[in-house]
Amino acid sequence: MISIKSKREIELMKESCRLAANTLKHIEDKLEIGMSTEDVNKLCHDYIIDHKAIPSCLNYHGFPKSVCTSLNEVICHGIPSEKDKLKDGDILNVDVTTYFNGFHGDTNRTFLIGNVSPEIKKLVDVTYECLLAGISVVKPGARLGDIGAIIQEMAEGHGYSVVREYCGHGIGREFHEDPQVLHYGKKGTGIELKKGMTFTIEPMINLGSRHCLLLEDDWTVVTNDGKVSAQFEHTILVTDDGAEIMTVAD
Repeated sequence: MISIKSKREIELMKESCRLAANTLKHIEDKLEIGMSTEDVNKLCHDYIIDHKAIPSCLNYHGFPKSVCTSLNEVICHGIPSEKDKLKDGDILNVDVTTYFNGFHGDTNRTFLIGNVSPEIKKLVDVTYECLLAGISVVKPGARLGDIGAIIQEMAEGHGYSVVREYCGHGIGREFHEDPQVLHYGKKGTGIELKKGMTFTIEPMINLGSRHCLLLEDDWTVVTNDGKVSAQFEHTILVTDDGAEIMTVAD
């Protein structure tokens, strides 16, 4: 069953989404060369707890940290560590989900660390454009496949590839709800979108091949060819005539 949120539920959920977005805003000027991904995790954890919320990732199916930190060739679900230090030219995705007011809010962003090469910076820019393109087609009566189709067309048009094993998802009182939101596909296919649906769009775009590998920790997903991957994510509400981004910072 796909949950249709009431007006009151949407108001409550927006507060959680805003907190998740504010968490990313809180860390953006604090990321620096030499800090560890565990340092990033602590910054986010403390901010979320200080705002009387819970990091949704912490202990979720055994995940040991409060956020996911995915460096360079890590596609998603990177585990923060004291060993992983930020270096000049890195890209770092930080994925934050907060639980507040009985609702989850989920967002992520890829940050540039120091002097990032033009080739990799372009990948990051196009990935963000893919997210915005996916959001642009959301409206009542559209189909889930419309989102994946426009993202795939844009990414592949730039010579990049779209990760297919991981996708966006419904969200609300549960961290992961129906439907699954693929970032590739065919226009006009999939379920029909309806007002009050809430879900994430979170394309993972690879510089090289789309294929991935799950590491032995059973969480960290890396590109099979070792080339970098970028990702951006927003939680989206289907409105009367389009979409509203719920994960907007103050």
